[in-house]
Amino acid sequence: MAAKVKKTTKRTPRKVEAVKPVAEVVEKTQSRKRVTFSVSAEPGSRVAVSGDFNNWDAAGRPMEDKKGDGNYSATILLAPGVYEYKFIVNDTWSIDPNCAEWVQNSFGTLNSVIHV
Repeated sequence: MAAKVKKTTKRTPRKVEAVKPVAEVVEKTQSRKRVTFSVSAEPGSRVAVSGDFNNWDAAGRPMEDKKGDGNYSATILLAPGVYEYKFIVNDTWSIDPNCAEWVQNSFGTLNSVIHV
């Protein structure tokens, strides 16, 4: 009796992507800090914060006036570092009046600075 030879097809090796260990992913999340930006503006204003943490997005990160009293805030997770930012109130860019550190930008105006 002749042996049956099972015909096999040649497979090309699959590319397997490396999976990051859970501890590394958790560590990255835990190293970021919750930073709350706040500013006072006329109730009903459109208020946002923008900076080098969001590539100076012209729309910014919208801020909320939860009590309707003109105190706007937004909380953003940021990695440790130094960031420049501005508030956008009704399409007008302005520095943080409560921030003690400012730097001049390439437009000749000032940016607020925060250390995380």
